[in-house]
Amino acid sequence: MALIEEGRVCIKKSGRDAGDKAVITKIFDKNFVEVMTHTRPKARKINVKHLEFLNEKVDAANAAEINTTLEIAEKKQFREGEAKKRK
Repeated sequence: MALIEEGRVCIKKSGRDAGDKAVITKIFDKNFVEVMTHTRPKARKINVKHLEFLNEKVDAANAAEINTTLEIAEKKQFREGEAKKRK
């Protein structure tokens, strides 16, 4: 299983989108990839050192599937955060 592949779901570790889930849409070389996040509509080129890879994968060619996956992930993170605050 290759970690750096199109459609791989990951979490951004640094920058303005830190903590957000992202999907790899394009691979430039072994150090840089293009990702889409739910909070930013435009794809961004970032260093792979700033990503934490997950075992989830989506169809990178289908933008609707990427957006749906990211929206579900954001809602799940929000609910988990609310549950932690209540404790």
